[in-house]
Amino acid sequence: MSLAIAVLAAIAYAGGSILQAMAATRPGTVLALAVSPLYLAGLAADAGAWVLSLWALQGLAVYVVQAVLAGSLALTVLLAPLVLHAVIRPRDYLAIVVMVSALAVVGMSSREQPAPPAGGGAVTLLSVAGFAVAALAGLAVLMPGRTDRRGLLLAGLAGLAYSATALAGRMVQQRTPLIATLAEPLLWVVISAGVAGTAAYAVALKRGAVAPTTALLWGVEVIVPAVVAIPLLGDEIRPGWRMPAALAIAAVVGAAAILAGSPGTEQPS
Repeated sequence: MSLAIAVLAAIAYAGGSILQAMAATRPGTVLALAVSPLYLAGLAADAGAWVLSLWALQGLAVYVVQAVLAGSLALTVLLAPLVLHAVIRPRDYLAIVVMVSALAVVGMSSREQPAPPAGGGAVTLLSVAGFAVAALAGLAVLMPGRTDRRGLLLAGLAGLAYSATALAGRMVQQRTPLIATLAEPLLWVVISAGVAGTAAYAVALKRGAVAPTTALLWGVEVIVPAVVAIPLLGDEIRPGWRMPAALAIAAVVGAAAILAGSPGTEQPS
């Protein structure tokens, strides 16, 4: 069930990307773009995908959910020729096959596992780290300058912020009454890091090339949670599947790096 929800989240992210790219190709000012129905629909799809991903994290290991979300790039590239008239390169097809195969291995390497109880030490560590990353990403957004190096810095911070969102989303506890959940520090890590990551990535796309920026974002967003969640949160890999899972995650990141440079994923500045 949680795996199906993660797949739905990836589909929603891909749909959001396509809708926003379609809106960006139309003439008009930035303000007109921001209020256009297509762009707003894309944002709504992204918001829905984010909620679905948090839901999936309640029953599935972080590394699985993040890898599946990276698969949204493959779907974006496949949809691009239909709605954006983009050309799919031969290496994009190969990357899609590799990514789908790797995601199948990632999915088989884990099983449904409820979110672990939040220990005090883990909550404190993740809260401090999450708020720190959100603050750094926010400060980086405000820094002046327009260079590829600055774009990569912002992309890396965006990836770390999204990683904090995923890790906190896996651990946050829903309390009764519901308003008591608002006192959960990890809930505010999810919100602040999510907002900071979104802002940092948006500015990164303006200050750097799309392909390396997007590739770095997904590389960080897939690898960091996978490395952190297993020792910190107790996420489990099936016995005998550690090496296949590690290789599959590496393959997902490599395929994402190729697909990030596809004409179907580039959005107009």
